[in-house]
Amino acid sequence: MKPLRLALLLICAFLCGCSGNMTNGSRYKPLEGTSFFPDGSSARPLPAYTVARGHLDGNQQFYQGKYGTNLITALPMPVTLELLERGQERFNIYCSMCHGRTGEGNGMIVQRGFPPPPSFHIERLQQAPAGHFFNVITHGYGIMYSYASRVEVPDRWAIAAYIRALQYSQHAKLEDVPLPERPRLEGQKP
Repeated sequence: MKPLRLALLLICAFLCGCSGNMTNGSRYKPLEGTSFFPDGSSARPLPAYTVARGHLDGNQQFYQGKYGTNLITALPMPVTLELLERGQERFNIYCSMCHGRTGEGNGMIVQRGFPPPPSFHIERLQQAPAGHFFNVITHGYGIMYSYASRVEVPDRWAIAAYIRALQYSQHAKLEDVPLPERPRLEGQKP
């Protein structure tokens, strides 16, 4: 009998404690007037020069791909094997469906009827500054939409580096390959 009384007591306490005050509390809407602050606003203005957490984008070259209003010509970080591998991984995830794995503009989406993007190997894109690829990934271009919300800034640069590697690979000569790597390439059959 004692456990039954305890259970009933807990149920009554629970029901009395949930009077709905939390759900019926003040419902200030953003920028709605209120008497809480002397000036009648419901929120305080942000202090000058406030930056949202994680958005301190002080390096214009890195975060915008520009120097002033001009696109930067070189990558703002050293090109390493890790950067190129990361770029290849991100390119295969986000770009290859339209641009194809080699950057020719013949990805699976294009093969199914979507308008083809330009090949990365045309003269105009081979001459384009590195900031161009970053800018296109960030803001979109033509029918390509922005990937800014999908691809982080460092990964956009990794993709740009990988696009450059794809471009160089199309015109590479055996003399461009370091001597220790040549036997490995010469032994492979196409």
